[in-house]
Amino acid sequence: MLVGFIGISAAAQIQNQTDDGQWTMPAKNYASTRFSTLTEINTSNVKNLKVAWTFSTGLTRGHEAAPLIVNNTMYIVTPFPNLLYALDLTKTGASKWTYDPHVSPSSQGVACCDVVNRGGAYYKGRIYYNTLDMHTVAVDANTGKQVWKTTLGDINLGESMTMAPLVVKGKVIVGNSGGEFGVRGWLAALDADSGKIVWRAYSTGPDKDILIGSNFKPFYAGDRSPDLGLKTWQGEQWKIGGGAAWSWISYDPDLDLIYYGTSNPGPWNSDQRPGDNKWTSTLFARRPDTGEAIWAYQYNPHDDHDYDGVNENILLDLNIGGKMRKVLAHPDRNGRLYLMDRSTGEVISAEPFAYQNTSDSVDLKTGRISYVPSKITGFKTVRDICPAAPGGKDWQPSAYSPKTGYIYIPHNNLCMEFQGIQANYIAGTPFVGANVRMYAGPGGHRGEFSAWDPVAAKTVWTVKEMFPAWSGAMVTAGDVVFYGTMDGWFKALDAHNGAVLWQFKTGSGIIGQPVTYKGPDGKQYVAILSGVGGWSGAIVAGGLNANDGTGALGFLNAMADLPKYTTSGGMLYVFSLP
Repeated sequence: MLVGFIGISAAAQIQNQTDDGQWTMPAKNYASTRFSTLTEINTSNVKNLKVAWTFSTGLTRGHEAAPLIVNNTMYIVTPFPNLLYALDLTKTGASKWTYDPHVSPSSQGVACCDVVNRGGAYYKGRIYYNTLDMHTVAVDANTGKQVWKTTLGDINLGESMTMAPLVVKGKVIVGNSGGEFGVRGWLAALDADSGKIVWRAYSTGPDKDILIGSNFKPFYAGDRSPDLGLKTWQGEQWKIGGGAAWSWISYDPDLDLIYYGTSNPGPWNSDQRPGDNKWTSTLFARRPDTGEAIWAYQYNPHDDHDYDGVNENILLDLNIGGKMRKVLAHPDRNGRLYLMDRSTGEVISAEPFAYQNTSDSVDLKTGRISYVPSKITGFKTVRDICPAAPGGKDWQPSAYSPKTGYIYIPHNNLCMEFQGIQANYIAGTPFVGANVRMYAGPGGHRGEFSAWDPVAAKTVWTVKEMFPAWSGAMVTAGDVVFYGTMDGWFKALDAHNGAVLWQFKTGSGIIGQPVTYKGPDGKQYVAILSGVGGWSGAIVAGGLNANDGTGALGFLNAMADLPKYTTSGGMLYVFSLP
């Protein structure tokens, strides 16, 4: 198979990749492949993995971050209160220092889906990360001293920050959360040296606020009219319409474009917001220096099901129909994996990777998704909506191997019933307008881990899981793919066929992001944070009552039995060969 960036063989491509054995950003690289070229741990010996050392965070909420490994030090960002730990890898994880950003306790009240944090990023001697109470901080990686701290928003308006930043060309790119609180979504860039805000691009409103100008050239004609961020909303609803940028960012240095998605429109009750509600549930391509929008594509116009558009965007150069193309692979919450031309925004394919019954197809000529009329929500009760609001997959990031040519997708198998009710906007309070109850999809299992062939646009193999596969994925040149389960199993699979090669039971369910690195001793290590929580694990981390199935925005009904299989508690596990 010919895959990769310049059309050479997979083996040659891997040799040409630069990999120093560190892990300096959550997605490993700007292309968001979460692929490591390390090979010491492989399909023949991964069964021999043993615990090398552990570290307790002392916290019991959801641990979703990816550890960072830089210059023989590991850095961990915790859920609230967003502590930053530095661990000495020359001394089997001994603590070097701890930084406390002193996050406002009040910020916990505006976190829709647990007080999680998805990690930090390293750049030129500093660790950058976001805090729940709307700050971005820069911390000296050697001393743990705060370099700067910038306020980005207001928790009293329902804003929060849980995403991992990306540093591009000396700018720290960050976005807000709060689509369930009637916020106005945005993405912003801060100067990495000073922390000053360089630009801010809103997701709704007039073109000037969205940073849409003369260079904005969407591929589809329906996206080219001026001020669609105003005209596709009723009145001034765009001011409280959501579109937060709370998830992943990728960057193509050759095209000089960053890619990210925006969240659902608010409220969930779509009858209260007529129109396409641009630019929510949308993929943007922007210039990192100025924030200028170059193109955009709305995955879910008038989003009826809280499907958002925030999931990861994996940048690949693939042989499509005999021609090498610069593409972007995006597994959307609507259950379809979009393969797009990342230069133009053209949809190449959009086939289902998870069970779904809410859409019939995506018209490749217009880019428009065709919804199933019986599944459209509003002021009514609709049953058997698949996937449920967390989507075919939620935030949990996929991985890509240039050796196999497969994308490895941790995802959900959930359906829901949806009752639309009146939502009234009060700043800083939930703005949802729906009662939801989720449950297992076809087959009775609630999660899957799949390998997807992006060229053929089809699933290659699938592993079924009892609970949603809510952790990230990571794959290596040793042909091993890693992920964790909500009942606490950390698994290693054969990247070619999905065979389970090794598994280890951790003390709490896993919703973190696995990483691998080369230690000071030259050995390869694999690390994962366990600590159940997040939206899916709120019943355990928050001690919630399962009798109210509509709790946690409907997730409690689907996860009522999770407390039988795991307990809360944050712990880092590091593994190596004997």
